[in-house]
Amino acid sequence: MSSFPLFPEAASSIAHEVDLIYFFILAVCSFFAILVSGLVVFFAVKYRRRHPDEVGADIHGSILLELLWTIIPFILSLVMFVWGADLFFRIARPPADSMEVFVVGKQWMWKVQHPEGVREINELHVPVNRNVKITLGSEDVLHDYYIPAFRVKMDAVPGKLTTMWFRATKPGTYQIFCAEYCGTQHSGMIGHVTVLEEHDYEAWLAGGRSTGTAVENGERLFTDLACITCHKTDTSGRGPVLAGVFGSQVRLMDGRTVVADENYLRESIVNPQAKVVLGYQPIMPTFQGTVSEENLMQLIAYIKTLKPAAPVSPAAPSGGQ
Repeated sequence: MSSFPLFPEAASSIAHEVDLIYFFILAVCSFFAILVSGLVVFFAVKYRRRHPDEVGADIHGSILLELLWTIIPFILSLVMFVWGADLFFRIARPPADSMEVFVVGKQWMWKVQHPEGVREINELHVPVNRNVKITLGSEDVLHDYYIPAFRVKMDAVPGKLTTMWFRATKPGTYQIFCAEYCGTQHSGMIGHVTVLEEHDYEAWLAGGRSTGTAVENGERLFTDLACITCHKTDTSGRGPVLAGVFGSQVRLMDGRTVVADENYLRESIVNPQAKVVLGYQPIMPTFQGTVSEENLMQLIAYIKTLKPAAPVSPAAPSGGQ
């Protein structure tokens, strides 16, 4: 008979910390729930009216008690907040050395593409003890990518990109669920994460069928969609230079300054009129509905690799007369 554990296995670097704060909050809430319920029953019995003419004592309160049941819950709440905020920010910020995997939710499946170009459906193979960043998108409705054993989950939101990360610590196979109701077959939108030793993962990659890396596919799309005709490597193009744009501050025609992150690049492709760069005309056509969510991720992956050209050093003066 298969076991039915109360909690899933803890198989990521953050799992034990999530469990610890969860059990701390559960213990605090349970303690006060039992304490208050017990006192209610105790006082109801102890101070019950024993005959019809009995009158209760006139009590004006206690400053000490007021301070105690105000300060103690405040301190406990502050501990929960600081602890939870610290954990949240660490979970929300993928490490710089993370390998990036693209995942697209679609009724009712998860489509995965690895950096090397290998694709999967409802499966995800990752190496053990390596940071993995998941970039999520959705082709239709709201989904939620949830891996209980890693204690991580993130919404896949139509119209934007979201990220999550984990570092698996135990080889094995773990379940993936969609944790957001997304339609009639929501319960069937499941999959598995397979965590492999490093050499096994490399062997799995070598045996997988690659259709080109995300960057290579993005470069090909950049040419096929004629983006290269406007976004040139110098300022002679009708569109802004994209080399080095990712992560930079971009000044807009309306006076605002925005950071060129993944969602800025995505919006600039599907709705280019939303944020027009200062010094350029709003002439770029929209690619909404023309480019799939997977292709958008590939284009963004390619643009992120574009670096500005190195400045040319001036020629050294000649030593001759």
